[in-house]
Amino acid sequence: MEARLTAETFTRLLNCFDADRERAGEKYEDLRRILIRFFEWRGAPYPEEHADEAINRVARRLDEGVEIKNLAAYSYEVARLVFLETTKGDDSKNLSLESVKLAPVAVDNREELAERELRLQCLEDCLQYLPEQSSELIVEYYRSEKRGQVERRRALAERFGVRRDALANRVQRLRDKLEHCVSNCLRKKATI
Repeated sequence: MEARLTAETFTRLLNCFDADRERAGEKYEDLRRILIRFFEWRGAPYPEEHADEAINRVARRLDEGVEIKNLAAYSYEVARLVFLETTKGDDSKNLSLESVKLAPVAVDNREELAERELRLQCLEDCLQYLPEQSSELIVEYYRSEKRGQVERRRALAERFGVRRDALANRVQRLRDKLEHCVSNCLRKKATI
């Protein structure tokens, strides 16, 4: 991971979110939460650190004078690259299989399973709020079979009459809606 941001760089980043400092801070926190979820849902270790790294890289690009038209989309793409780096990584950054086996389990498995069940239930509930076509699209797009994924997504793009990049953008917007809905659902269930 790279060095922390300077105050000037961070201020420049906040100004890209909004001219009003308070709203900029809220938008920053929203983006950070989305990126943390991005890493959590992919099973990345240290999701908060990876989210911060992605945002820091975006801020440094702004500092270098790069014009970013869609800050959220750009940040998401940087997060995707950070995630790919974590899955590649060099051997010095990765834990050995033996050390993982010997490490004590930090979370009670029953709690973890209950949390996953709750997330899954919220996701299923949120999928029902989407129009049927949108729900089918996102489920089909993220179907877990790796084999044939490119061909399946190409066929989806043809079925919807859009280019593959436009399809990916549409799916990302749907995913953002779902993530927001799931977060709200989890928050509501946590207060019950």
